[in-house]
Amino acid sequence: MSPRPSWRRLRKVETSVSPIKRALKSERVRLFACWLGAQYIRLVGVTSRWQFVRNDIPNEYWETDRPFIIAFWHGRFLMMPHCWNAKHQIHMLISQHRDGRLIADTIAHLGIHTVAGSSSKGGAQALRAMVKLLKSGECIGVTPDGPRGPRMRASEGVIGAARLSGAPIIPATYSINRGRNLSSWDRFLVPWPFGRGVIVWGQPIHVARDADAEALEAARLEVETALNAITIEADALTNRPTVSPAEAEASTA
Repeated sequence: MSPRPSWRRLRKVETSVSPIKRALKSERVRLFACWLGAQYIRLVGVTSRWQFVRNDIPNEYWETDRPFIIAFWHGRFLMMPHCWNAKHQIHMLISQHRDGRLIADTIAHLGIHTVAGSSSKGGAQALRAMVKLLKSGECIGVTPDGPRGPRMRASEGVIGAARLSGAPIIPATYSINRGRNLSSWDRFLVPWPFGRGVIVWGQPIHVARDADAEALEAARLEVETALNAITIEADALTNRPTVSPAEAEASTA
């Protein structure tokens, strides 16, 4: 069978995406796109009906000014600013990739500061910055499967930050009945306005300062399991089919 049809489809995708990428190289266009993205997040937040599940968990920390690490999957990033108490500062860990810069400039319009780095790559400098912020009483936001996956599989970076700072990790997620999961690696959920959404929090996860390798791996798996469980819960509450995690990497032992 001739490969031509698939080649034509590939060319079609390239020609449709390239103008967007070229446009975003313009500083003015990029800044406008980030502002527009922030307004869209506000629009969805205001026009949708939201249910908050176990919101007493973060409230207890906010009311007593105790820092924590909020962890959520990369694919559930877009509406997470809506879950945050604006009276309390948060710094989001964002990759140094171009896409990370777009996200940073977008959420800056929502009052969220950023830390450049990754929970899995180039993490030493970012880890030091996160620990310093947590010890000073600030909260940190992390996507444990970011910036590029595997989807819904937690990396070790967030565990290291919790161990060194003493701050707990609190899983969180969102879902909504009106929206679309993109075909990207993380199955990014884009919500539509005027929907019925839910924010779901999980129980705090503590990592001991003297945790050995086995305990650290157990904590990593606990974060991963908790995030997947509350994502299933959120999707069930909004009648949305749940996205499955990427296949676990085979052990080389």
